[in-house]
Amino acid sequence: MHADLVGFGAIVLIAGLLARGGRRFGLPTVPFYMLTGILLGPGTPGPVLIEHPEDLTLLASLGLVLLLFHLGVEFPLQQVLGSGRRLFLAAGCYIGMNVGAGLLLGFALGWGTSEALVIGGALGISSSAIATKLLIELRRLTNAETPVILGIIVIEDLFLAFYLALLSPVLSDAGSAGELALDIATSFGYLLLLFVVARFGARWIGRLIDSREDELLAIAMVGLVVLVAGLSADVGVSDAIGALMIGLVISRTSVRERVERLVTPLRDVFAAVFFVAFGLSIDVGAFGAVAVPALLAVLLTLVVNISAGLVTGALFGFNQRGAANVGLTVLGRGEFSLILATMALAAGLDDRIGPFVALYVLVLAVLSPMLAARSRYLARVIPDRLLRNRWRYVREETMSTACTHLDRIQITETDEESCSLCEETGDDWVHLRMCLSCGAVRCCDDSVNKHATAHFHETGHPLIRTLEPGEDWRYCYIDQTLVREPMGSATTTDHT
Repeated sequence: MHADLVGFGAIVLIAGLLARGGRRFGLPTVPFYMLTGILLGPGTPGPVLIEHPEDLTLLASLGLVLLLFHLGVEFPLQQVLGSGRRLFLAAGCYIGMNVGAGLLLGFALGWGTSEALVIGGALGISSSAIATKLLIELRRLTNAETPVILGIIVIEDLFLAFYLALLSPVLSDAGSAGELALDIATSFGYLLLLFVVARFGARWIGRLIDSREDELLAIAMVGLVVLVAGLSADVGVSDAIGALMIGLVISRTSVRERVERLVTPLRDVFAAVFFVAFGLSIDVGAFGAVAVPALLAVLLTLVVNISAGLVTGALFGFNQRGAANVGLTVLGRGEFSLILATMALAAGLDDRIGPFVALYVLVLAVLSPMLAARSRYLARVIPDRLLRNRWRYVREETMSTACTHLDRIQITETDEESCSLCEETGDDWVHLRMCLSCGAVRCCDDSVNKHATAHFHETGHPLIRTLEPGEDWRYCYIDQTLVREPMGSATTTDHT
């Protein structure tokens, strides 16, 4: 017993220290937890801290349950239901393209139909934790594309519940088509039941676990979550679904904020154990057999994500930089991919699923922050025609909704069709810009005299707009960003 405690404590401590080191380089924590398990587990030559990974099964399951429960608690259901049609269309395109590409790759690998469904989900669902952290660390919370990215992540989480409900009966290996149909109907019926409880019974559930003392609330909360997760598994539905759905129930109660505060540290600790335990189950020797498929999966995900970013950019009127930010920010894969792989291994599917998903997640977890931070370079090579030919001059500029100089706008239209200062000197100009404070029309920075920028330095007027046919962007010299209204505001259009 003492040896088990020493090994468990040491591996968790090492995982935390490695993750802390990775955070200094802007990398997410999940791959370091996995890497710790891989390096110090029985599948890798060298020191072994945990001889029998199955000893951590219960703790790992608790980590999975709390991870999904917390997701349900903080899930902004009303925000998703109240989002515009374009957001659902963008999210549907993103999910459909990624899951579809994953399914095609899964079937092409020839490992089996159930395995292909797992691979489709693992490749199709991004890591909300990695994407959110990237937005914070890269200081993009006020970017115009950020609400769309967050909306896609949220709708992905909702899709996850339905995908798990579909996948659980498939992994249970039903004996006939009739049994499979019955299992799927049972899963979705159970899901519907939990939705009904969330809609009509949340108040009673809140009263059941509520207590003035945080200690008692935390105990009742964990007991309820584990109970519902266990009952879900007994019914033939994933325990992850049960945890997610009871989280949705709690999100509609008066104790939501207290529960979210109490569950966060528990989630972080036990989720780390879940990722470490997953790493412990991986045999490094198996990486060789899945290296090529995993790298193909990484390349496929990169291409599909960029394509989905372009579709989203066209839907919302983003420039190349905004479209690139969408595609690369949600590139990372993490907790959900590992959850699906864990379910697949527990169901006795092909053993290659584990190392395949592990290697895939590790590579993308490193690539995603690096590529997202360098989205400007991708923006340079995206053709104008893919985004309505409106961004040839400002394709690499950040689009922001946080400009504080909009009150300086006085004039938005003009009949002028030339730069009067260039005419006085007999010079030509390339493009024309109009000052939104005084209406002065001046030449752009590609012109010889750069009169628009000179006008800003002389007057301090911060905002200009393009006068080029087919273009309709505004730029703030002080903030050095393109400016548009926040998504959903009364004045927002597709052509801000």
